[in-house]
Amino acid sequence: MGDLPGVFALPRMLRHFGATGEHMPPDGAVEVDAPDSALRTALSAARSGDWEPASELMARTRTARDWDRRNRYGAGLAELALHHTGWLDDWHRKRPGDPDLALVAAELEIDRAWEIRTAARARHVSREQFQAFHTLLRDAEPVLRTAADLNPGDPVPWRILIAHAMGLAAPRPVFDEYLARGREADPHHLGLHARAVQYLARKWYGSHTEMFEFAESAAASAPEGSPLRGLPLHAVTEYAVEHEAGSRRGPVDWSRIEGHVEAGLSLSAGYGPGDRRASDLRNHLALGLIRSRREAEALEVFRLIGTDARTFPWAYLGDPREIFLLMRRGVRVHVARRTPYFNGSVPAPAFGGTADAAAPATPAAPAEGTVQRAAMAVALAGAPLRDVREAILITGTTMRLAPARRGGTFVEIAPSADPPGRRKGVRGTLLGEGGLPSLARTFSRGAKWPVLVAVKEGADYTLHLYRDGRPVTVHAWWADPAEMPTQEEAAERATALAAAYGIPDPRPLTAILRGTGDPRQHLDEAFAALGLPAPPASFGHRPEPLAEEPGAQLVERRSFFRAIKESLASEGDQASGGELPPLS
Repeated sequence: MGDLPGVFALPRMLRHFGATGEHMPPDGAVEVDAPDSALRTALSAARSGDWEPASELMARTRTARDWDRRNRYGAGLAELALHHTGWLDDWHRKRPGDPDLALVAAELEIDRAWEIRTAARARHVSREQFQAFHTLLRDAEPVLRTAADLNPGDPVPWRILIAHAMGLAAPRPVFDEYLARGREADPHHLGLHARAVQYLARKWYGSHTEMFEFAESAAASAPEGSPLRGLPLHAVTEYAVEHEAGSRRGPVDWSRIEGHVEAGLSLSAGYGPGDRRASDLRNHLALGLIRSRREAEALEVFRLIGTDARTFPWAYLGDPREIFLLMRRGVRVHVARRTPYFNGSVPAPAFGGTADAAAPATPAAPAEGTVQRAAMAVALAGAPLRDVREAILITGTTMRLAPARRGGTFVEIAPSADPPGRRKGVRGTLLGEGGLPSLARTFSRGAKWPVLVAVKEGADYTLHLYRDGRPVTVHAWWADPAEMPTQEEAAERATALAAAYGIPDPRPLTAILRGTGDPRQHLDEAFAALGLPAPPASFGHRPEPLAEEPGAQLVERRSFFRAIKESLASEGDQASGGELPPLS
């Protein structure tokens, strides 16, 4: 039997969603830029005022010429010193001229400058903040030069100096000198080259062409299996900040992007699950796979990442941990919805040796002669149109809004309004997969108001209640009376619905939920019992019923990346692009 898209969308997701989380840590275990045990011990001691463990840790990295750990440890210690300075002052008093102290101090100067400037968009940064930012960077130059002088043969000070040059918009020869000196120290240091890719991005001081050529050249010169081999994925991320996900109309040939994603998959396969050396690569790779609409493979990469989320690339889209979890959850939902309900299973982890995660699960074709019933859906958000409009930007889907009484807003997907040449509807978009219920779960995240989604599939009507990105309850009126819920089930759902809308007595609603007559009539009765306006009269009879509602307006489809950036900009939050703090 063929699977029916739409008819089995929710059951399919519910059936397979749990399997998508196999070998994947819970949300609460994920930590951004988590320190390893050695750094964690040093940080704990420093918080207690003891600087010596930090000094010993940094000295070991210098002696071992372990520049990758030195890069991470110095950044982690500087971040702590930003708000806990006593231990660093003691270190300076006891060991002035210590090269390891000089490195941490140089990193701290950059952090201090960016704390004043903030990571907000330029239009949200005051003139006084910019002046203080530039003053601190100029004053920091002797500290940075001292770090470089005291650490010959170490590429990390030159990575920090490139960040300094970026903040001050230093002339190009300055960048060229810093990069050359860093490469003399270590021609394959990932931190140095990742910073250079950022500098060469078009939003800073370079171009797409120069950025990709640099990343490809550096990767090609790196030893087999080196993390630097994944550097082109940093360029893919920088490119994604400016160009739509999955767009083949950008200035960089799409085959070039796909080639770097394929190379990233091969490189990742050489490392074990949870290997910290591959975490940077895999975080960028996960985003690259999502951009390429290869969600089944992205799911496998998220499994391999485990708890080790990184600030970048996710900070380009908002709070890095929240975006990482949002993307991971979206991939899980997408794969679960695309897995056939019958005779289908989610790809098992490739590192378990039971399945090939590179083979995405896709729905089986409908059986010959099967009639596919397209779902119709409309949502009622408990907030004014202006607030809902800002919230739905994150969905990246063309949607129509119409004001409802009591300050609410009706919402529907509006594929007919997509610009010519674009794919209609929400198929193929990560957050749009699954229709309006899935989108409601996304745009209700962080909101205090409820979203009630009514869906018609065939002759059946379903209600979905969401709050703060979480499904609260779901109820269906089936055309078949045999599907009537039990009294206990109906009472539980009615209680949840009534609580969301401040209705003290859920018993009338319980009776409505057990109705076996006309499903559309029961739907209207449920809205009335909750004190809500009924959905438009044409809902269930024709698509896009809000098109004729007074005051209706469109919010045009955007890419996921552009939508998140616009949503954050509308809130004045921290932003992406060249205005983010430098890489550590």
